[in-house]
Amino acid sequence: MRVKLSAAVAVHSDPISAVLVAVLLLLPPVAWGQSGASPAAEAEPAPDRALERSLAAEVARYVQSDRVAPPAPCEVLFVGSSSIVKWKPTLAADMAPMPVIDRGFGGSHIEYVNRWFDAIVAPYRPRAIVFYAGENDLDAGKSVARVVSDFDEFMARKTRALGATPVYFISLKPSKSRFAQFPEQSAVNAAIRARATQRTDLYYLDVVAPMLENGRPKDLFERDGLHMTAKGYAIWTQLVRAAVLPDTEEEARRCRVGGGSGR
Repeated sequence: MRVKLSAAVAVHSDPISAVLVAVLLLLPPVAWGQSGASPAAEAEPAPDRALERSLAAEVARYVQSDRVAPPAPCEVLFVGSSSIVKWKPTLAADMAPMPVIDRGFGGSHIEYVNRWFDAIVAPYRPRAIVFYAGENDLDAGKSVARVVSDFDEFMARKTRALGATPVYFISLKPSKSRFAQFPEQSAVNAAIRARATQRTDLYYLDVVAPMLENGRPKDLFERDGLHMTAKGYAIWTQLVRAAVLPDTEEEARRCRVGGGSGR
């Protein structure tokens, strides 16, 4: 439903990749809305340096690939964590005729999408952004307030770089292995849904209701109870297409007129 309202990856065999990873890791962590530390910062988990190195290597591979074959501007960008990564084999067919770019990086948090925004979001000048992240953040011990604040920062960065480009936020999904976190996920979802009622560039896509049956997750997951099977992606495909497809030509027109910025 659309509401408007780990170990480090070894790259040292490739000198260019090694340099890119080093540069990406030097980028500063996201400030809390550029306005100082969160009051709850002391309760937040320490940074996972191994995860950061792994993610930086993944982002570096995208950067290298884009240098060889830059994607066209004004496509629909899918960005976020492993649920986006694992969609890659069928995403283009699922979203046809909309042209898409998949820039998921497994295990990522919203703060890492923000940290590498200038590498894997802004350069594509997308007509629209489909966003899924936040689930790993809660699982790592981050508070609801931190997750929501990080998403606010994503929207602020998006506005500065890409103007009115619409963002379609896929709600945090109710997976079997993390169902104990469902209350916290629901709090994040409620906060983002509320923001969507106040902004013309943010849409909330509710995947929770169709993924539950009698209050429990449906049988839509792989053996790990976390990542979705084709049945789960079929639900997401239907909801995302229903939300994005009706406006995609107008979004593409605005994007082209705005020089690929969505302005």
